[in-house]
Amino acid sequence: MEQPRNRVFSGVQPTGNLHLGNYLGAIRNFVPLQQTHECIYCVVDMHAITVWQDPKELASNTREVVAAYIASGIDPSTNVIFNQSKVSAHAELAWILNCVARIGWLNRMTQFKDKAGKDREKASVGLYAYPVLMAADILAYRATHVPVGEDQKQHLELARDTAQKFNNDFDAPDFFPLPEPLIMGPATRVMSLRDGTKKMSKSDPSDLSRITMRDSADDIAKKIRKAQTDPDPLPEAVEGLAGRPGADNLVGIYAALAGLSKADVLARFAGAQFSVFKPALADLAVEKLSPITGEMKRLMADSAYIDGVLAQGADRAHAVADPILGRVKEIIGFI
Repeated sequence: MEQPRNRVFSGVQPTGNLHLGNYLGAIRNFVPLQQTHECIYCVVDMHAITVWQDPKELASNTREVVAAYIASGIDPSTNVIFNQSKVSAHAELAWILNCVARIGWLNRMTQFKDKAGKDREKASVGLYAYPVLMAADILAYRATHVPVGEDQKQHLELARDTAQKFNNDFDAPDFFPLPEPLIMGPATRVMSLRDGTKKMSKSDPSDLSRITMRDSADDIAKKIRKAQTDPDPLPEAVEGLAGRPGADNLVGIYAALAGLSKADVLARFAGAQFSVFKPALADLAVEKLSPITGEMKRLMADSAYIDGVLAQGADRAHAVADPILGRVKEIIGFI
């Protein structure tokens, strides 16, 4: 079986309220990869159900992620866009890899501790084991590269360890490539607008903590106006943002949206009060996000088109994953 060279796999969970962090940290970075890699972009609905989801909302949120992909510039005719549950290779390979991965590896996963909270005994088995499903997502396509944020690097390491152990256990050297991380962009970690020490999150109870992909221009301006800052003006150098998480976050968001470095932004706004900087950031955010929001709304109104994209993407995903899964079954002795 020929080894792929530049195959990218990545996915976004359809858990509602797609926000600026999802766009800057993931979706926007998927777009330029179309020019250099074979890209497989998934809506990971199986990951979403590790916590309870309303079925109707899950279906709507799945379509929303597809709309966001396309509105942001991902071409469904040249890239594979599909939802995970349509391709059974993900679940089948996840079980096989559950028998390869070690409990000790999963016990070290910091995100489970964060998501399960204090009462871990009530967390689902899926929430505990989902890093193995993530490994299966990647390895089902023998992907060579995965665009990830810093908080996902641990899971990619588990995928690499699992791939290596499978290759060693079954004397199949190099069958699974060891996927490499692609960490892209100046703002891969966007923080809450209400607390610059916490990551921007869909689950934050305050709607003011995040800019969503559905927000109107007025919503965006309001949220940035109310964003956490401090009374001091913007510094001249990046070092001056130390200990100022709210200021650092807003400067980072401006930098990412404008395609600049934080140093470039500070060179432009050094000494400015936030009464000057926040309106400039709001104008920039509206300029960059409003066209995407408008196109998302147009696409969401045509669910038949989105469902067609998902069906065609699933067929193309099957064509890649099914032969790989078939070979895995042969390797491990299934007849």
